[in-house]
Amino acid sequence: MDDGRPLRRILHTIDTTGPGGAETVFVELATRPIGSNDHNIVAITGSGWVQDELHRRGVNAHVLEVSGSFDIRYFYGLVRLIRKYRVDLIQSHLLGSNVYCSLAGMICRVPVVSTFHGSVDYGSTERHLALKRFALNQGSSRCVFVSDALREEIVERSGIGRSRTVTIHNGIDVEVFTPDRNTALSQELRLADDAIIIGAVGNIRPSKDYATFLRAAALLRGWNSRYHFVVIGDGDNALSPQLLRLRGELGLDDAVHFIGFRNDIATLLNSLDVFVLSSITEGFSLATVQAMACGVPVVVTRSGGPEEIVSDGVNGILVDVQAESQLAEAIGRVTQDAGFRQTLVANALESARSRYTLDAMLVQYRALYDELLGRGAAVGRRIGR
Repeated sequence: MDDGRPLRRILHTIDTTGPGGAETVFVELATRPIGSNDHNIVAITGSGWVQDELHRRGVNAHVLEVSGSFDIRYFYGLVRLIRKYRVDLIQSHLLGSNVYCSLAGMICRVPVVSTFHGSVDYGSTERHLALKRFALNQGSSRCVFVSDALREEIVERSGIGRSRTVTIHNGIDVEVFTPDRNTALSQELRLADDAIIIGAVGNIRPSKDYATFLRAAALLRGWNSRYHFVVIGDGDNALSPQLLRLRGELGLDDAVHFIGFRNDIATLLNSLDVFVLSSITEGFSLATVQAMACGVPVVVTRSGGPEEIVSDGVNGILVDVQAESQLAEAIGRVTQDAGFRQTLVANALESARSRYTLDAMLVQYRALYDELLGRGAAVGRRIGR
């Protein structure tokens, strides 16, 4: 309902096509007007999961193709879009879009909110790093980080002014991710009724360190042949053949199942006995919170963001990165100790529902937009001293 305030036009953009955690958050923000007078304009770089999901939600996005380390045509396309629709605020995601939009915001005199989702968003090997640092420092009104750990890491490496940074944790739809135990995976994979299913969710890329997950799987299978392992995520890349070879070398061809990208994540999570995150680095880990909200016990690595989600031994288990023995032992403990497992699940459900909801995330973004557009609302910035 119109509250008497003027319409504010917000441009949402990202330079990847998904699927992934950053892309999921982008879609949520781009398809849900945060304020009653908000009008979203959406720009993407091509076809793929993001476009399909936007269409599913009834949103048609402008497609601005991008190529190379700096595409001047893409940049001018953004500027034209901003001017054509008289955009009041730009919300960008990931380094590429953050840089382009920061520069465009400077030219068009429009505030920019740049959201960073992982440490790879600002690598030391990035080309034109000085230009990117300048753009972010001069053009971004606020830099949002999905965890305090990520904020500290990138601020230290980038020189972004701390006063313009803010942490907003990602949120999930707790109406979608809710306990609903099922046997979908065991039926799909034709597993025995007493199979213990350990699952990981995330696209296959180096940061996920699925090699450690496989080595932990080998240890667990040595202890109990009932264990089965599932990796849910896009695997169409050069790393997938390496993992398949490792699976064969470890004798796990019948025990580890790569099932690719899926849209029915809530159903699949509810088929798991334990959720595992084996990452070397994580900005936040949306999948961990999704699993917690589904009542699935979680075992995750100390890889950055997860330490802000999981309290070791309270609502999940934390293990060191690249430590297959710790990972296997933690999974074993969760599956063998029913009382401990129930405690973890109960506490995790409370954490997910009270701290990491979609509504909580949207409220914080709205407060930030209000502040930048002069609405006087304050946003809680956990600014380090």
